Amino acid sequence: MSAGTEPSSVVLAIEGVTKVYPGTMALKGVDFLVHRGAVNVLVGENGAGKSTLMKIIAGVERPTEGRIVIEGEPVQFAGTDDAVRNGIGMVFQELNLFPNLSVAENVFASREITRGLRGIDHAEQERQTAILLRRLEHDIDPKTLVADLAIGQQQIVEIAKALAQDARILIMDEPTSALSAVEVEILFRVIAELKAQGVAIIYISHRLEELVRIGDYITVLRDGRITGHEKMGTIDVRWIVRQMIGSDAKDFARAESAVEEREVFRAEAISLPRRSGGYLVDHVSLDVRAGEILGIYGLMGAGRSELLDCLMGRHTHARGEIFIEGVRVAERDVTGRIERGLALIPEDRQREGLVQVLSIAANMTLASLKSFTRHIHIDARREREAVRHFIRDLAMKAPDPDREVSSMSGGNQQKVVIAKALMTGPKVLLMDEPSRGIDVGAKADVFRTMRRLAAEGLGIIFVTSDLDEVMALSDRIAVMSNGRLTGLFARADATEDKVVAASAAGHGIDRPQSSLESTQ
Repeated sequence: MSAGTEPSSVVLAIEGVTKVYPGTMALKGVDFLVHRGAVNVLVGENGAGKSTLMKIIAGVERPTEGRIVIEGEPVQFAGTDDAVRNGIGMVFQELNLFPNLSVAENVFASREITRGLRGIDHAEQERQTAILLRRLEHDIDPKTLVADLAIGQQQIVEIAKALAQDARILIMDEPTSALSAVEVEILFRVIAELKAQGVAIIYISHRLEELVRIGDYITVLRDGRITGHEKMGTIDVRWIVRQMIGSDAKDFARAESAVEEREVFRAEAISLPRRSGGYLVDHVSLDVRAGEILGIYGLMGAGRSELLDCLMGRHTHARGEIFIEGVRVAERDVTGRIERGLALIPEDRQREGLVQVLSIAANMTLASLKSFTRHIHIDARREREAVRHFIRDLAMKAPDPDREVSSMSGGNQQKVVIAKALMTGPKVLLMDEPSRGIDVGAKADVFRTMRRLAAEGLGIIFVTSDLDEVMALSDRIAVMSNGRLTGLFARADATEDKVVAASAAGHGIDRPQSSLESTQ
């Protein structure tokens, strides 16, 4: 507990909570304090454990170790109903609504207002829902089907649903992600009203300007551990960033650069419109030369992963142009861009990079089967030879390629994803958080592979949340914030202060002006 914490104000305490899933430890001895009548901000990069911690508090998951204490009394939740009975409500990031039911039916789902033997009192539910929606300054008809609402209106219904529970502890997980600027202001007024009523709010957002504006306390999670808990007024954005990304020295010594003058890739004015207005990726232009490793750094919500998805053709409504070896790429779908020489290693290897029920070999050749096909048959011998070659080349621990890929460690699974990309014969490799969730030894292997591929003339664009990694591995560093490119540094000119300042640009929070100006 840090200086300045008043024990009497703590309504909820998470003590020594650990959560273990098969093959991974999501939370490691977490202590988390939630204060009454305050906005308790929780931040951390993707995969830090925020969602797991919230699911435990909301009764969705049970901790492997540790306990939950409410008002000084230990509690155990068998499910979400237990959490609700203890005064805990949650606004989920992923909307938890029934599209085939009305707004009022969603607000009172699982706790319907009844009239004895006459069943559900729909009129009363609609009356109370209308009151809640007026409180949120929306005139949505309670009888409207949720499926007929815009995404921002659905988010308002999700918030109304939580307010209807009269929770004393309200979890808001990215509540403004689908809201317009006007709707955000309304939500903040409601939050101020709830605070005045003594409600404890746990607020998760990647938008730093929101956190600084409405937060009273801030807790930072990194790799399943709490790295800081302070009053918001005592810290600045630099503190938040440091706690999120860590400052431990890492050894990423790299070989001499092999960058050529030849441009291998160029992107011009890449844009991804946001449904609620504005852009997730806002007119980003960049280029990569043969043999160059371009690192893209930024905080959550900066638009880094979305940019790679646009480049790969995963968003068909994205705008802008890309060029490979000076030739414009007309294909706008993933298959077409793979054929033109692009390959993506996604951030979430479990869901997007691998098919868990398939073998190691089948996963490796999944994107390149066409190259092993003769007429209508797959040349099994050539396929096996290619699989063995990449197993050796990437130093995989895979004695039996026919075993399910789920049997491998996280680091070796990542190597399978890399092999799958390389087997398509790319000219440009896009890597989204290539070291996330793997151990130190596997990280070193992945970094050596990146350097070797660059030395062979491949252009590499990689996204990372780790400041040490981007500083050590990159020939140039591009920094993104709020969907925009806010800094581009040659390796020799980059400093941690410049990169961090550029990552905070556009958030409306204090930062050294001289550092920001140096990125222009």
